[in-house]
Amino acid sequence: MELMPQDDPGRLCQRALEALSSGDPQAALPLLERAFKAQDNPALHSYLGYCIAKERGQVRKGRDLCLASLEIEPQNPAHHLNLARVHQIAGQKPEAIAALRKGMESGGSPEIVALLNLLGSRKPPPLRFLSRDNPLNKWIGILLGRVGLR
Repeated sequence: MELMPQDDPGRLCQRALEALSSGDPQAALPLLERAFKAQDNPALHSYLGYCIAKERGQVRKGRDLCLASLEIEPQNPAHHLNLARVHQIAGQKPEAIAALRKGMESGGSPEIVALLNLLGSRKPPPLRFLSRDNPLNKWIGILLGRVGLR
């Protein structure tokens, strides 16, 4: 089977990244799948993992693809960003923030900074000598938040 010019993996990947940057992972998914069949590289693993988790809800498969890309290129911040997005889809906020912080250590990007700001960070517990899950810390935190002191 001969590749058609529109099936060039580099061109497919470029079109998929354009779709992702415009906020359309649904359009990027088939492009990434076609590029992945033609060529296997870490960037395709990472972006395909994010799109599969986002569009098909296959979070475990998406996470595995992102982790596979990180094994090959651990210093690529885009792979950390995609892993964080998968964790965010799964509702795993602490894991997402940890992945974003590793991405910042690897060089960072404006997308990582934007997602970190979106996810935010937790404030320290009011009584630091008690655990965050202690009911006293929870109630004091709620009261301080309602009063506007937190």
